[in-house]
Amino acid sequence: MPYAAASLPAGSRTPAGSDPGGVGHHGRDTVAVHAGRADLTELGVHAPPIDLSTTNPLGDVETGGSAYEHMAAGNPPRPGDPNVYARLWNPTVARFEDAVAALEGGEAGIAFASGMAAMSAVLLACVAAGRPHIVAVRPLYGGTDHILASGLLGTEVTFARAEEIGRAITPRTGLVVVESPGNPTLDLVDIAALVAAARDVPVLVDNTFATPILQRPLALGAGMVLHSATKFLGGHGDALGGVVVTDAVTAARIRPIRAITGGVLNPFGAYLLHRGIPTLPIRVRAQQDSAIRIAAHLAGHPAIRRVYHPSQPGGDPMGLVGEGRQMSGPGSLLAFELAGGYEAAATTAKRVRLITHAVSLGGVDSLIQHPAALTHRPVAAKAKPNDGILRLSVGLEDPGDLLADLENALS
Repeated sequence: MPYAAASLPAGSRTPAGSDPGGVGHHGRDTVAVHAGRADLTELGVHAPPIDLSTTNPLGDVETGGSAYEHMAAGNPPRPGDPNVYARLWNPTVARFEDAVAALEGGEAGIAFASGMAAMSAVLLACVAAGRPHIVAVRPLYGGTDHILASGLLGTEVTFARAEEIGRAITPRTGLVVVESPGNPTLDLVDIAALVAAARDVPVLVDNTFATPILQRPLALGAGMVLHSATKFLGGHGDALGGVVVTDAVTAARIRPIRAITGGVLNPFGAYLLHRGIPTLPIRVRAQQDSAIRIAAHLAGHPAIRRVYHPSQPGGDPMGLVGEGRQMSGPGSLLAFELAGGYEAAATTAKRVRLITHAVSLGGVDSLIQHPAALTHRPVAAKAKPNDGILRLSVGLEDPGDLLADLENALS
């Protein structure tokens, strides 16, 4: 393979001064297995427990009130403080937050009920800080594009190409939003160059497609990393969640918004998402290997006009993947445009049998969907994907079986 699918890229060890998962300076595979489990020995258990309490005994009134005020301001509980209320803090959720933060090399994680809840909290933080202007680089996930374009949360947006970021920023700009690889056509953005162009404006990178196994935006200068944890982090399609990883100061500004708006991740969901992380490295690499093979096969198919994947010619124009400057591999998402346009795409999606026709991605089973009709349906027409495009999330099935299913659907 031309990509380091089975090896760790440079900078893969937990950086000094950043160890929220309690795993020290270990390789990423070790971090994935052990992060967020630092307190288990003290508790006398091997598997992370699930704390389902919505409320907690307070002891005396003064202690309870002080703990409430402390956590409502965005701080984790102090030693000896009661946990008070699950909307403020929960130990099961905190373990998941620590695990993702350790993988991303950040100081703190803040978990939410969904990826969109996480994005909403970040945008509200910009509005609260008096910098409601957002600069965004398309393509983005359809939900993110829509919430920015609608101005629903009081933000104003300028959509700009990566090379236009510097000119698009104003004194009221609170955030630059980018997704690389982009959804659904896997467009790549040079994150380090974007950060330089943004100057003192923080850059948020949606890292859902790449995961921290293939890409770590914070090491490239980004201020925040966002994941729809529903996807690769959980990996099994059975838990909704979102998470933001950032520095401790920024996290303290976002946590109160989560507490006030109530977009909290439930403890059982946090347990399931955390349980998925130890297998994340091997899942990502195995799925990536299959995606490379499938992309190469589809590129030569007469029914397909174009395949979108960083492993394909023209898919990595800046050498961000091939040279390992930003990603250690091209990932397991790909898209392809049918020569027959919308009708051919709709027919293909309907005809697959092993692959599931469904939205979402990053799970152990392969999913195919039509972005223009589904995930990107609310996106403005000028930014909507071509309606002949299908997006494929490659799972852990035998790639030969997946190719046979696609061949049958395309015939």
